Amino acid sequence: MLNLIWAGFFILAFVFAASQSLLGGDLDVWNRLVGATFASAKTAFSISLNLTGILCLWLGLLKIAQAAGITEFLARLLRPLFRKIMPEVPAESPALGSMVMNIAANMLGLDNAATPMGLKAMEQLQELNPHKDRASNTQVLFMVINASAVTIIPITILMYRAELGSINPAAVFIPILLATSVSTLTGFLSVAWVQKLNIFNKVVLGYMLGFALLIGGLGWYFASLPAESRLTATAAMGNFILFAVVTGFILSGLIRRVNVYDTFIEGAKEGFSIAVTIIPYLVAMLVGIAVFRASGGLDWIVAGFEYIFRALGFDTDFVAALPTAIMKPLSGSGARAMMIETLQTYGADSFQGFVASVVQGSTETTFYVLAVYFGAVNISKVGAALPCALLSDLAGIVAAIALSYVFY
Repeated sequence: MLNLIWAGFFILAFVFAASQSLLGGDLDVWNRLVGATFASAKTAFSISLNLTGILCLWLGLLKIAQAAGITEFLARLLRPLFRKIMPEVPAESPALGSMVMNIAANMLGLDNAATPMGLKAMEQLQELNPHKDRASNTQVLFMVINASAVTIIPITILMYRAELGSINPAAVFIPILLATSVSTLTGFLSVAWVQKLNIFNKVVLGYMLGFALLIGGLGWYFASLPAESRLTATAAMGNFILFAVVTGFILSGLIRRVNVYDTFIEGAKEGFSIAVTIIPYLVAMLVGIAVFRASGGLDWIVAGFEYIFRALGFDTDFVAALPTAIMKPLSGSGARAMMIETLQTYGADSFQGFVASVVQGSTETTFYVLAVYFGAVNISKVGAALPCALLSDLAGIVAAIALSYVFY
């Protein structure tokens, strides 16, 4: 699947560029394509380089958490659920704790903390995988949940809206919470269907009900805050939890008489090796996406959607947010740039800006996550991970557009 998609980026880019060159007389398109190729390769390396420090930091802290027994405690909390949906993972596996912390960090919008924990979890799951070049069922499920992770506190989106002049930047909070919940639920159910998991039992249903109550409770709390204080409250809560986690890891290690400094260094060394491993995978994926975008293919697709929806009699005000929706599974920075462009063009409090903001928070950068996570453990056959993740992306984006009409 990845092989065909990656090749497709280049082939389609060539077709779109040739069409513009031959039919539209745009000879500069070839300069843009080549420029995008080298620029994106450089960007991929820069991302990997920047990720190195973050990986070292969080894998060092994760090592302390493991030595202090925190990951084991977290794993015990979710062990009944994971035993039902991830039967391949032994109850005592450290991967359970790593997955729990990764999912929790994603929910809080703490991307810098989530990625290292997720990479560590994928590495631990790979040790249990009998087929090293093919993703196991557990790795597929974990990747899809990660790629569609619920974001309870979309700090970055709220900050951009505030910076660009929104009177009520947190107006998108509830729609994003609901849309990203739809995305995650769709991803989980699609993998459960493919893997024939029994989710209609009291354990799984109980955890799903608890999850729904958590999301609903947090949504109600933030909705009850004055509009002008929501951004400050969400940012403060996210950063408080982040630093509290760091301090808690270190204190727990000291209480357990762990040499926290030496343990941190040991874990940090693992972060460097993982960062080096993902460079070629990230270069491959980002270059493919960049040439497709530079060819004008994305613009043609958006124009095609606008024509179809107008012909069907739909309101097309949301079409201005489609570039963000299309870029989101491909590139996080690209989607963010599209969202900012929409906010600047139409206004931060416009309907188009509202839709783009909700779409940006509704799902994850699937191809980036897939390239990084599977690349870190040298998996080339990803099975149902990609189609299930893309289905969750589609569900999240459709929900984001629909909810924008309801909430705006």
